[in-house]
Amino acid sequence: MVFLYLGERFLFRIADFLRHWYWGSARVYFNFILDRFHGLDRVLAFRITLRHLFEPLYGDYTLVGRLIGLPLRLLRLVVAGLVYLVLGGAAILVYLAWLALPVYLVARVFA
Repeated sequence: MVFLYLGERFLFRIADFLRHWYWGSARVYFNFILDRFHGLDRVLAFRITLRHLFEPLYGDYTLVGRLIGLPLRLLRLVVAGLVYLVLGGAAILVYLAWLALPVYLVARVFA
């Protein structure tokens, strides 16, 4: 009877660890990453630039303002998009390494 209880508690603790490690960490990590991206958007202003893409810079409605507005905003969007892409890819790689860590450690113990 005692061994049944200990076996059940052992399996429960393993399942609880896996739920905490994979499900709990995913919520915390992705909330953290989204907060960083929101803070980064305050600097790069991707959404605002996209919203005002076809407007001239600084309200300069002269021909020169209209001609340089679109290319400069497009350049800003490309640079910001590349920054988001690189940081998003790095965040995904870090999280995949985090997910693989328990598997790696168990494999190291039994190998």
